[in-house]
Amino acid sequence: MMILRTLNQGPRHGYAIARHIHDWSKGALEIEDGSLYPALNRMLHKGWVKAEWGVTENNRRARFYRLTAAGKKQLEAESTAFNKMVRTIQLVMRTSS
Repeated sequence: MMILRTLNQGPRHGYAIARHIHDWSKGALEIEDGSLYPALNRMLHKGWVKAEWGVTENNRRARFYRLTAAGKKQLEAESTAFNKMVRTIQLVMRTSS
């Protein structure tokens, strides 16, 4: 969900995705390459993202990922499910003794 949310703002290469999530979380979340790239490959196969080669701001060749229409739908579905889960947990925490 966080990868999809990051790509909702525009195309990014892998390092930029990981850096953005790290910055958003104020350093609390570190996305390792061993998790990021397999996740991006699964999203490619599911049609949630598209990828094309480009050049980074540091003049390095990198694969840039962008969200597809299917990816936007998936982001909406995952966000809805996540928000429901958070509300449910909050309800349980308020009513527990």
